[in-house]
Amino acid sequence: MPEPYPLTNSRNARLPGTQPTPPGVGLYLSRQASSFPRYVWEQIFTALFGWIPTIIGIGIRSIFYRAILDVKGWVAIENKVRLSFASNITLGHGVYLDQNTYLHACPQGISIGENSIVMHGAILHVYNFRKIPHSGIKIGKNCLIGEYSVLRGQGGITIGDRVYTSPFTQILAVNHVIDDPNIPIINQGITAEGIVIEDDVWLGSAAIITDGVHIGRGSVIAAGAVVTSDIPENVVVAGIPAKIIRKIEKKDHPNDQQVYY
Repeated sequence: MPEPYPLTNSRNARLPGTQPTPPGVGLYLSRQASSFPRYVWEQIFTALFGWIPTIIGIGIRSIFYRAILDVKGWVAIENKVRLSFASNITLGHGVYLDQNTYLHACPQGISIGENSIVMHGAILHVYNFRKIPHSGIKIGKNCLIGEYSVLRGQGGITIGDRVYTSPFTQILAVNHVIDDPNIPIINQGITAEGIVIEDDVWLGSAAIITDGVHIGRGSVIAAGAVVTSDIPENVVVAGIPAKIIRKIEKKDHPNDQQVYY
């Protein structure tokens, strides 16, 4: 098991290797932007343009949000999208962010590839204040992050191309250490090994991917499965913990024709 990263305890005390936590407003600001001027700059743009509905708002944000985001080409951002550390967010051409999505990119950032979609209510949350060197969320091209999915990238999440997640999936690249019953869990630190999901993977509704997992290309994770170990290529897994239930192999259709729905 990797060396755990220490946590600050609930009384705001300082453990070895941690930085003191600023109180009140200072704590809030440190969690929202890289500096106070940058916070003001980002809040001005979201206050002016973030609320505007319909295609008019999408068009306005596509132009003016270039001042706070790293945008490659043209993107579509609905109203009521929440952005923290916007300077660390990169969006490829054709990205779509649906209403009520939340991207928190502290500090190494969130990158979303071309033509990828983040659906209503999804949360992409790096939230790395322990200076974990490999934190971040990187999503490839032509992906879909389903409604109300949660991605926590403290340990780093790398998602390939054409990966689809169904509603309420969770990809959690962080875990609490629970080695000593005499120490509160919040004081035992965390592990953050990271998660890799290769191309053409499909995650069923409410599937959970835990820290340290690598999912091979072309595999399918059944609805409600909890994945706690690596998954090879081109298999279907299901259950808690997830187990392989079959391999994905080509099947011949009548008249050699593929059926599409």
